[in-house]
Amino acid sequence: MKNLKTLFAMVLVICTAASSCKKDEHSLNENMSTTGALSLPANMASIKLTPANASAVQQFKWTAATPEDGGLVLYEVAFDKEGGNFSNPVFKVISDGGGIQAQVTISHKDLTKIAALCGINSSSTGKVSWTVIASKASNKKTGQESRTLQLERPAGFADVPTDLYLTGSATESGDDVSKALRFKKLEDGVYELYTSLKAGTYQLTDKPTAGGRKFYAEGTLIKEGASTITVNGDTKVYYLKYDFNVASVLEVTEIQSMGLYMSAYSSEIGQLNYTANGTWQSGAIPVVFYPFSWGRDERYKFALHTAAGIKYMGSSNVNNVSPVGQAASYFYLNAVSNDQWNNTYKFDPAADNKSVKATVSLSATGPYTHSIITQ
Repeated sequence: MKNLKTLFAMVLVICTAASSCKKDEHSLNENMSTTGALSLPANMASIKLTPANASAVQQFKWTAATPEDGGLVLYEVAFDKEGGNFSNPVFKVISDGGGIQAQVTISHKDLTKIAALCGINSSSTGKVSWTVIASKASNKKTGQESRTLQLERPAGFADVPTDLYLTGSATESGDDVSKALRFKKLEDGVYELYTSLKAGTYQLTDKPTAGGRKFYAEGTLIKEGASTITVNGDTKVYYLKYDFNVASVLEVTEIQSMGLYMSAYSSEIGQLNYTANGTWQSGAIPVVFYPFSWGRDERYKFALHTAAGIKYMGSSNVNNVSPVGQAASYFYLNAVSNDQWNNTYKFDPAADNKSVKATVSLSATGPYTHSIITQ
């Protein structure tokens, strides 16, 4: 009997709770006004895009929608080809603040992508349309007003490759694209590589697979396509540098030799020979610290002789300490000036009146660095 009373009480509580919940139910009001006037940028505004400038942005602003119940409204800015009705916009982006603010900030890099999606080619000017889409729950309304932007694209790719590889019969890895040589990425869209090229052909790709995007150089311009670049003559070492932001070949320079430069003598005391994969090695190089009145000087750096002149690689530190006990970063290589004394390294004191073997690695797979082994 006691159990029956307890069960009855529990059922009564559940029914009371259900009745209470039912009384609190109300329908969701999804009604809202359409977005008001677009305010920024002005209709037919002209924007010269600079996608390589990370700080270049454009703000879009509009009047907020008014929901009947004062609830939350979310916004998207939609872009379409000039004259499009936004039924299938080419690009949409949520507004600032996770979609709740009546404005959005869009980078020139993304606007360049939008221009490309709307059929505006590089080095060309064209028009795109934009409007605002407001939504409250399942109710979505496209603004009654749209505006037109005139966008001027620079030379370059709207979608720069995330990575860059070198492949082809003229390269160190041959025609097998799965073994393509990876470039070092300096910044978005900018890549460099130290490598050798022999007679044959090569091309650039964004993936070491057959399905990657392909690129080639025509003069100083980078173009997308399956064409290849032809190399004639003997095998030579090159420095390659490309900027996809402006579709430009920045540098293709032959590296003629690399020397170990000793500051006190203001000359190179030995040469390194290129092996492969951006690496140079020397044979035994005699080292004699220069005897000044205050002591023996042991400073050095490296000199790259190129068809365009001599480039020096040395330390990021203007003044250096002994390498003994230093971290691996001590030996990292950086482009430095031709100053006789600054940004040099120091030999291990044990190298004085001995021979050393120098190795320089300018491989894209790690930091540029070097080693000195006393023999």
